[in-house]
Amino acid sequence: MTGQRVLSLILAACLAIPLPGRAGTITTPEIVAKTTAAALACMQWMPIGTCFWLRCTLFGCSVNTSLKVGHFNPDLVVSSYNELGGNPWVEIRATLGLAQKTAANGLLGSLLPVPIDSAGNRTEGMSGNRDHKNMIFRETDAIGHPLSSLSGIVAGVGMLCQTETTSFVPYFQSGLDALSWRQEVPEIFYPPSFIPGLREIGTWPLQTWGGVYPRTGWTTQAEEPKAAAINAQRAGDIVTRTGQPHVYVPVTASSSSSQRVWSPGPLMEKDRRTGTWQMMVPRTETSCDVFGTNDLATLTGWGGSRVDSEGDYVWNLWRPYKCCQRRGQWFLFDIDWIAYPP
Repeated sequence: MTGQRVLSLILAACLAIPLPGRAGTITTPEIVAKTTAAALACMQWMPIGTCFWLRCTLFGCSVNTSLKVGHFNPDLVVSSYNELGGNPWVEIRATLGLAQKTAANGLLGSLLPVPIDSAGNRTEGMSGNRDHKNMIFRETDAIGHPLSSLSGIVAGVGMLCQTETTSFVPYFQSGLDALSWRQEVPEIFYPPSFIPGLREIGTWPLQTWGGVYPRTGWTTQAEEPKAAAINAQRAGDIVTRTGQPHVYVPVTASSSSSQRVWSPGPLMEKDRRTGTWQMMVPRTETSCDVFGTNDLATLTGWGGSRVDSEGDYVWNLWRPYKCCQRRGQWFLFDIDWIAYPP
């Protein structure tokens, strides 16, 4: 049993204990219920092709076929919030929040020029040296979705694909990545960090929410829901890639004995073929979309009806998978009827 599976089982046992919540929070049963309510719109299940397999026995070999399907899986629950260790997912806050805060304060607090508990603070320059910046810092976590581990069970029927993530595994916690999440080094050296228009969430220069880079907790977005969305996009960008200069667990392809799975690639902003977002806190949405909506023509804007009084925001990240049931010892080839994701 892998370390991720062991951690998932331990956390699952802890999450079975009901805990009190506060405004702007969400519990595991609520996440499951809200995910299920959005499944029809966000999953986008469809048959997309045929797989061909070679099966050999003592009596000879034959070519078998299986249906190839495509659909989105709810891989991660991504939260953006103000206080270190204050994840709005109630059970995760109770099990991992204190440990995250203790580790961040004990191991990293003395190394940072910015206080470790400074999340949510605004900095507009020092007295007598106004730099006209309006920067907001937020914490962000990306945790394996509660339903992720079930995908390995239902994958056996051949109509659903196994996900890459494991339930309740902390793939990214900004408190444990305090050095990189609070500083711009080495993120500042990536070209998108200093070249305007690269990796923008939205359309640069007329309508942009902000840049994916530098992938830190600092944003200059005045609307809090959009600032939280930028942080969520950055966390998703990190965990769906390997070899990033952060403390995290990369989401990587898992082996399956019963399926051939085509895993989704790295998350890209504005590209729904790599992943879509479903808001669960503060507003429950039953559809999925990408960040960067052009809201210049609206009165309240995208964030107007999505402001949380506690500063807590939670999304599901749905990612596209393609798979077919194994029907032989060797995979030969596949034929796609249609392109997926659409």
